[in-house]
Amino acid sequence: MNGARGAATPRRWQNWARTESSDPALVLAPRSTDQVALAVRRAGETGHTVKAVGASHSFTSIAATDGVQLSMDRMRGLVSADPQRGRVTLRGGTRLWELPALLGPLGLALPNMGDIDRQSITGATQTGTHGTGLKFGGIATGIVGLELVTGTGDTIRIDADNYPELLPAAALGLGALGIVTEVTLQCVPRFLLQADEAPDQLDIVLAEFVERSRAADHFEFFWFPHTDTVRTKTNTRLPLDHGRAPLGKLSRFVDEELANNLAFGACVNLGAVTPRATPAVNRFVETLSSRRRYTDESHSVFVTHRRVHFREMEYAVPLEEVADTMRELRAMIERKRYSVSFPIEVRAAGADNLLLSTAHGRDSGYIAVHRYHRDRDLGYFRDAEAILAAHGGRPHWGKMHTLGAAELRERYPEFDRFATVRENLDPERVFRNDYLDRVLSI
Repeated sequence: MNGARGAATPRRWQNWARTESSDPALVLAPRSTDQVALAVRRAGETGHTVKAVGASHSFTSIAATDGVQLSMDRMRGLVSADPQRGRVTLRGGTRLWELPALLGPLGLALPNMGDIDRQSITGATQTGTHGTGLKFGGIATGIVGLELVTGTGDTIRIDADNYPELLPAAALGLGALGIVTEVTLQCVPRFLLQADEAPDQLDIVLAEFVERSRAADHFEFFWFPHTDTVRTKTNTRLPLDHGRAPLGKLSRFVDEELANNLAFGACVNLGAVTPRATPAVNRFVETLSSRRRYTDESHSVFVTHRRVHFREMEYAVPLEEVADTMRELRAMIERKRYSVSFPIEVRAAGADNLLLSTAHGRDSGYIAVHRYHRDRDLGYFRDAEAILAAHGGRPHWGKMHTLGAAELRERYPEFDRFATVRENLDPERVFRNDYLDRVLSI
């Protein structure tokens, strides 16, 4: 590996959720695409595998390696912009939380975001990160071009003019096709969101979920197990000249830091020590839910700052299957007498044509189950996964699941087409690891 730049002392890697770890043989922090390409070529010559790491926010081992780890921390920022077309090119390690400062002065914003912005743009898109809203796809659907270092160490540009047939695979490529060093995104003009948060009855929301999802720009709800009510959030897109009515600093601090982080952290810690207390704690939290409305820049409404560490499994099921799937999850929790302190989050996204997108070819409902990171009982995830998978669910690539290539091939019509692209771009499997061996096969 002589000649590679930015070498660091190898150290044990661990993801944010503390669910996965690995011991890379070598850690590099390249500053340019040429240095990435050099590292890939040298790794191939010496029989090592290579994985790029961004913010390490995936719950799976998709970024783990015992070979060469490439930190993308030094490859961040804006490369170029075309405000007239609403397009920007970003370096692959750029974090989502950095985008408002980069896009705002250009009058641009992402069309949609999830509720966490700690990920890198490459990590988020390569694993299929999404928000909610049937008029919108995941973040990767906004990629109109990218720069990719392939398994042979070659650098190629993929866009409408260069290898356009590869874009549906490479935009959401699981890190299996190469290392994405730059992405070009189709953005939209900056906009506001009016957020309406309110408590509601679980049975009513389930019966109306499809209707509400189709009627709203963005709709989602959170259900605390052991209760009968949910917290709904409906976001309506507004032009900038509508005027902001944001949460005050005190209100945001009370809601995000005191309630969502400090108080909630204390509750889940109590549940971890005394599981029997969880139902009562959840019912108490339920009583604190109230109505509120505020209007702010889109990123300030989409994103919530979470400091309580957790584990997460999320599946995309056909939109019409959400209600029945949730009813079965509720019945399973009651039947098995699980004590579940974290809420189940339910969202929706529109169909797209990315080969391995969880919403490929169908409008999808996303159901995410969580566990506090100190809860060691994985039975809840196992039983929840059985229900989610039985309803035609496709697991989020960056969140916990147990499915393998044979099962996934049945769920993705273009699975073999993706495998062909992989064979062409990484014939020697320089980018393989245990996770990719399981979900794609060797």
